[in-house]
Amino acid sequence: MPQRLALLLALACVITATQARAEQASPAAHAPEILLLGEVHDSAVGHAARATLLQRRIADGWRPAIAMEQFDTDQQPALDAAMAACADADCVLARVAGKPSWHWPYYKPVIAMALQYHLPLYAANLSRGDAGKIVKDGFAAALPAALVAHYDLDHLPAAVLTAQEAEVRDGHCGMLPEEMVAPMAKAQIARDVVMAETLRTHAGSGIVLIAGNGHTRRDIAVAYWLRKDGLAAHAVGYLEPDSEGDRYDEVHRIPKTERPDPCAQFRAPKPAG
Repeated sequence: MPQRLALLLALACVITATQARAEQASPAAHAPEILLLGEVHDSAVGHAARATLLQRRIADGWRPAIAMEQFDTDQQPALDAAMAACADADCVLARVAGKPSWHWPYYKPVIAMALQYHLPLYAANLSRGDAGKIVKDGFAAALPAALVAHYDLDHLPAAVLTAQEAEVRDGHCGMLPEEMVAPMAKAQIARDVVMAETLRTHAGSGIVLIAGNGHTRRDIAVAYWLRKDGLAAHAVGYLEPDSEGDRYDEVHRIPKTERPDPCAQFRAPKPAG
């Protein structure tokens, strides 16, 4: 073998071995891709833009599992059965769709992609009933003890709880009785934790979360709890013009949807006494 060729082969072996050692030393090299895709629930434009992004990623060869906020974890058996038996998204929704508060036609493209490409579809959310138990009696009332311990929910970081409390106040237009703010913030945290656990458990070689922007923000929501497990998530917000974008890794601006004043449904609490 000519000396130059032998040297080149030896150099290639060294480079390959160095790369292999680097990959073994870096957990991120083998970490699954976790993509958090947000939404404004009533924005048709936002839903369409998100479906287009996901379709493009899948067309490029990515085959993630899909987790959806819109299905509660206790619906997983029914969802599995529907995905196995149904040929289209209408069939799946006829069998599994629950809460009328979701505008289900917006989610049909995502379910259709799961069916077309045989992607696992996971129910990711805490049920409303379990969230209510947490509001009344705390995390242990609805979450497994192992989950509470894994995420150390009995010792919430003050910054996370304070920020979630602010979200609860704003979401109720400042009209929620103050004694309800912290319990409802904990219910929101529980939803984020359950979604994070769904992603962590089923990440495999990649997973995408379909959820509201409040759950996909990187600072206090699902991405925060995933980081506690050493998992990096790419947080995407689909935001109307008046929304802050610094809480996301990637922002897609969407036009503001015309809607009634959301604060009109609330009434100021009556004065005590």
